[in-house]
Amino acid sequence: MSRSTTSGQRPLHVLTPSSDDSLIAAWGGGKAENLHTLANSGFHVPTWSVLGLDVFAEFCRASGLDEQLVRLLTDGWQSEARRVAEEIARLIEAAPLPERVGEVIALAYRQAGGGAVAVRSSGAEEDGARHSFAGQFDSFLNIHGLDEVTAHVRRCWASGFSERSLRYRAQRRLPPDAAGVAVIVQRMVPAECSGVLLSADPTTGRSDRHVVSAVYGLGEGLVSGAVDADTVVLDAATGEPLTTVIGDKRERYVAGPGPGCQVRPVADEHRSAPVLTAARLARLHEAGVRVTACYGAPQDIEWAMADGTLWILQSRPVTAPPPAPEPEGELRIWDNSNIIESFNGVVSPLTFSFAADTYAKVYDSYARALGVRGEQLREVREWTPHLLGYVHGRVYYNLFHWYRMVRLAPLYPLNRRVLEKSLGVAESIPDEVADTLHPFTPRPGMHGRFSRLARTVIFATRFLTIRKSVETFHRDFHRSYMIFNNVDYDALPGEETYRRFRRLQRELIEKWGPMQALDATILLSVGLLALLTRSWLPEAPEWFTWAAAAPGGAVESAEPVRALRELADRARADEDVLSLLEHTPASDSYRALREAGHTRFLAAVDAYVADYGYRSPDELKLEVPDLYENPAGLFTLLRDALSDTGGDGAPERGGEADAYLDEHLRGPRRLLYERVRNKARTALADRERLRFCRTRAFGAAKRMLRALGRDLARAGAIDVWDDVFMLRLEEIGGAYEGMIVHTELRELAALRRRQLAVGTVLHAPPRFATRGAPYWSGNLDRAGWTGGPAVRSGARELHGTPCCPGVAEGPAVVTDTPRDIGGGILVTYRTDPGWVVALPSAAALVIERGSPLTHVAVVARELGIPTVVQVENLTTEIRTGTRLRVDGAAGTVTVLTDPADDGTTATQDGPGTETRP
Repeated sequence: MSRSTTSGQRPLHVLTPSSDDSLIAAWGGGKAENLHTLANSGFHVPTWSVLGLDVFAEFCRASGLDEQLVRLLTDGWQSEARRVAEEIARLIEAAPLPERVGEVIALAYRQAGGGAVAVRSSGAEEDGARHSFAGQFDSFLNIHGLDEVTAHVRRCWASGFSERSLRYRAQRRLPPDAAGVAVIVQRMVPAECSGVLLSADPTTGRSDRHVVSAVYGLGEGLVSGAVDADTVVLDAATGEPLTTVIGDKRERYVAGPGPGCQVRPVADEHRSAPVLTAARLARLHEAGVRVTACYGAPQDIEWAMADGTLWILQSRPVTAPPPAPEPEGELRIWDNSNIIESFNGVVSPLTFSFAADTYAKVYDSYARALGVRGEQLREVREWTPHLLGYVHGRVYYNLFHWYRMVRLAPLYPLNRRVLEKSLGVAESIPDEVADTLHPFTPRPGMHGRFSRLARTVIFATRFLTIRKSVETFHRDFHRSYMIFNNVDYDALPGEETYRRFRRLQRELIEKWGPMQALDATILLSVGLLALLTRSWLPEAPEWFTWAAAAPGGAVESAEPVRALRELADRARADEDVLSLLEHTPASDSYRALREAGHTRFLAAVDAYVADYGYRSPDELKLEVPDLYENPAGLFTLLRDALSDTGGDGAPERGGEADAYLDEHLRGPRRLLYERVRNKARTALADRERLRFCRTRAFGAAKRMLRALGRDLARAGAIDVWDDVFMLRLEEIGGAYEGMIVHTELRELAALRRRQLAVGTVLHAPPRFATRGAPYWSGNLDRAGWTGGPAVRSGARELHGTPCCPGVAEGPAVVTDTPRDIGGGILVTYRTDPGWVVALPSAAALVIERGSPLTHVAVVARELGIPTVVQVENLTTEIRTGTRLRVDGAAGTVTVLTDPADDGTTATQDGPGTETRP
């Protein structure tokens, strides 16, 4: 053990292999503890020393950083991990280095032998059996000289508070650690080859296998994933190779003259040769057995070979947990295939609870509209409140309940297949499972048959008269909507706004139930159309049915596109307006137009907002401001529309379907086909009208709930008005109805913000199954909720569902917001109705999730934009700038050139960085 001693001051610890175990455990961190164990167990470990945790504490105390760290790591650090990490890094970099700290850094460097060293972080909790913190802290290779060592010690200290380490803590619900990290200074090994040995199979947990990965040169190429390594699986008992995969080792990493590594090419004759000879594999197997025995548990061992010596660089437990027992209980399947069109990513508790309440009311009303009464209606009410699930802030379909809903109408086998297509689910449930899903317990005998016949007659009547019902609903809706929308809710007392909100639920939402017969009509008519296509036109291309069913004429969902084009035409006609829009930031455009006196153009902008202000990206998320509240989004889209001079786009694709039918189908079959087709097209057009109504209903509710938030803030029930989004609908109602103590709301809002911050960093699978209570029994861990983001495979051709024929080539614009397409190919994880205004400037549309019946897909077909949906791993594989060829008829997306191929860095602005769901 070595210490820096100064008269009258507590000594600072510089630890070495000769230090006492207790001192290593107290001050060295997990990585240093493992090095100490290895060095004192007879393994070859490169010379090392450790700057103890107390060195960092002294650095903070003497430079005044300790109080600032405590301040930055109080409540709220989870949701602001990036800002906190950047601020701490700046403080550590700028703080003066106390003389004592400089002395111990120099001592540690000398004890490591000087020359080229690695400077590595060693966290107090690192390499533990429960939390490995693998890859969370920084290490730096090939550092020369005391000044560089000192600079990189600071960087290691800062990495203890990096964004990724803070998010790692938040994900595992660990508190922040103001104690920071210890720092290892270790002699560099001029490795001929390096790698990792796992003394258990990490994918299965089997301890009778060792897995070895190896590369030429330093292990940085393996750790970073830049080099395709050799992988050998050994029998743990004998060391016999069981499987060998030779990687394409094009490069090797070596120490350079300055900090870091240099990349050198590997000669062709060595690339295809194994890195490890039989003798080297035998030595590694022997070391793996000894290290595992030393620790008494399977180990993840980093090693290097140089001049005939096998060096053990570090060892940590293999943290893959043993397989958990299968949970028991009710099977549920959760799928977000289509719901992400409405509720993308993490949504607020208020948005979810309002949506769930709305779905429950609507489908309860739908069941009653089909004549369901008595005990059967009570059974329906057991599942309608649970059509949606809320998992770590994401919205999912509770899929089995949707099959139950579809079964309320006749022809269930056909309708459920079309439901799967319309929702865009990637996997059908087995027939034997689907057959067990009923909306209520089937009645036996004549009574049951009569009940089914009655529902069939009622549905048939609604099916035949659905157009009239839609017209009536549309008229009544707009009459009520105008009353609700033309009110300044901020000027009303909170109780009055709440009373009107309850009335909106009754008059606009609960009356929606009978209109769900329209969705059933779509399922039935599109299903019949697909059946006739398969029987009478077996050679028809895959896109044909969707093109044939495309609504004829103008679709109401496309009206914002046309209105935006008209607004762009007005701007082009006035050079001053055009120049202002092109050179003013979107956030300032409205003010700049007003100050410049362009009142006529502003009147047109106001008219657009009045008509379509609720139609905006994420329009159903109550926490997202619409164009009424923030018109900047309109000016962003308008600027893009100004660059689009393509007129009305390609011809409507229904003409291609007509031509195909003219050539291949005639006579009575054609007449019957057209009857079914017209029913499907009319129903789809009517659905777009109703979805626009839904947008307006949610918009009116959004205004009311925001006003309630401001009322609750004025009353002191919540700290700031937008805390209302952290509450559930029943809690807001409870505050006004005397069912909850309003002083509870502040703590609830704070708790929910912390929970959402933790959920945001989790990987959200698009589909998963649970048994029993979903959050218990390891259900979510098993489903991959704790996993990391997907990794690119480098695939050159992706396949999806053809949606609109046509071929386009151009650069990909990968985005999660409908903007800045500029004639490129719009690539996104999901869309919502607010995206339609971005379509005219897109050469093609490719969506990872969704279905051919999503709103944007319907509008894209009308505009003639080649479209492919349901492209697995799209936003993982494709980057902005990648040149693509999209074939909307074949459903293929082909990579022509990739920025990654020439070593350039591409940016991506979509959910490849989340959340996804």
